[in-house]
Amino acid sequence: MNLELSEEQSAVRDLAASFTDREIVPYAAEWDRVESVDRAIIGKLAKVGFLGLTIPEEYGGSGGDHLAYCLVLEELGRGDSAVRGIVSVSLGLVGKSINSFGTEEQKRHWLPRLTSGEALACFALTEPGTGSDAANLTTRAVRDGEDWLISGAKMFITNGTWADVALVFARTGGSEPEQQGHRGITAFLVPTDLPGFTRTEIHGKLGLRGQATAELSFEDVRVPDGARLGEVGKGFTVAMAALAKGRMSVAAGCVGIARACLEAAVRYAGEREQFGRPIASHQLVQQLLAGIAVDVEAARLLTWKVADHIERGLPFATESSIAKLHASEAAVRAANNALQVFGGYGFIDEYPVGKYLRDARVMTLYEGTSQIHELLIGRALTGVNAF
Repeated sequence: MNLELSEEQSAVRDLAASFTDREIVPYAAEWDRVESVDRAIIGKLAKVGFLGLTIPEEYGGSGGDHLAYCLVLEELGRGDSAVRGIVSVSLGLVGKSINSFGTEEQKRHWLPRLTSGEALACFALTEPGTGSDAANLTTRAVRDGEDWLISGAKMFITNGTWADVALVFARTGGSEPEQQGHRGITAFLVPTDLPGFTRTEIHGKLGLRGQATAELSFEDVRVPDGARLGEVGKGFTVAMAALAKGRMSVAAGCVGIARACLEAAVRYAGEREQFGRPIASHQLVQQLLAGIAVDVEAARLLTWKVADHIERGLPFATESSIAKLHASEAAVRAANNALQVFGGYGFIDEYPVGKYLRDARVMTLYEGTSQIHELLIGRALTGVNAF
């Protein structure tokens, strides 16, 4: 693996850094306070090509490889994880799924709209009663002539109240054993303006407060069979393929959080004086900073390894779990250490590290909890399912 960035990758990283410093960093604290990112950011993300990364140009994408994608998400995560989530979900989970599993008609209908920012997407897998146990979801899709009727509920859906299309996973299997669990799930591209589709925004979150997170409800929502993404009963394959890459997206965003913590803590340690000298001169403060720096570098390299495997056509699911597990836990450690450097000032929102800690904490929960990833990694090592 060559760790030297190409000219194109360096240019993309520099573009993402300047975009983040100009369009995100100055507003992140206020978006957090009012619990809403300015929706104008979607058009701005599209204009610089960030909503079309890795998607072929023939479908309106901006091309690029998965390492360039990670570089952009690291910068967006450094600015505001709520913005990073918009891209990770609409492009990473849904756009890439359409590109991988969609028909030509689905690609030409949805991808140009998603990459241009004309439309936004959400990934509707998690339910009120089935988070980590996604294979046992209860939302159902029943055949009605040439259509499907979808009924059920989804929970904690990023972009939920903003999305124009939802990638919905529903049970289509019957009572036979071979149609239960993951074998009975089908994926559908559901426009959010259809009758029977309602959504309610979730407020009062600990972190990612600027992100539009919603509960979705389906009451006999009618979609044609042409809305089906992939084969009947193969929706779980679509979901797991999306999440394997999505976990790389989360890991890249966590590198951004940890890096933001490091930069803020180093800057503050050089400015803040105690006992007649900058606190940066104290050994234990340097120890805190060193811990963050090591976590940043390790998390970044684990994330880049996933991107490298994807580009070379190698298996990457376990590598993605390793990167997501380490990077999310590292982001929490980095934020805790940074807050310790700031002391009491880190506890008020005039300074950014409190937000970093709140945003980092959820990274250990969604797209697979840390415990789930430990089990996935353990299974890959031993070949045994743990209970």
